[in-house]
Amino acid sequence: QVQLVESGGGSVQAGGSLRLSCAADRSTYYRNCMGWFRQAPAKEREGVAAIYTGGGATWYADSVKGRFTISQDSGKSTVYLQMDRLEPEDTAMYYCAAPGFRQGCGAEAVLRVPQFYNRGQGTQVTVSS
Repeated sequence: QVQLVESGGGSVQAGGSLRLSCAADRSTYYRNCMGWFRQAPAKEREGVAAIYTGGGATWYADSVKGRFTISQDSGKSTVYLQMDRLEPEDTAMYYCAAPGFRQGCGAEAVLRVPQFYNRGQGTQVTVSS
C-alpha cells in the first residue's frame, strides 16, 4: 500500500525557514520520481520541486529556485523540502507526490508532479509579512 506522510508545516514570518518531510513506503520511494506541489486557495496546483531517488537529480520551479532545496534520506525512504527565505506568496497546502508506477523524472518533472497519482494528506505552510 502506498504511503506518503508529510510533516513539518507551520506558520513563519517572511524571510524565515521551514523543512517539510515526506516519509514514503519503501516500494514507492525506491528509484522513483518524487516531488512536492502546492495549492493555495483559488489557485491551481503548482509543482515546486522533484527528485529522482535513484540518483538524486533535482528539478525546481522558477518561483522557488535558489530558495528551496529538495533532498532525500534513502535509509529512511524520506524526501525533504527545505524552504528558506519564505515569502507570503509561498503560503499554501504542500503535498508530497509520487507517480502510480515507478519512473524517472525527465526534463519537465516539476510540471508533472501535480498530476502524480499518489499524494499525501498535505501540510499547511503559512508565511506572514
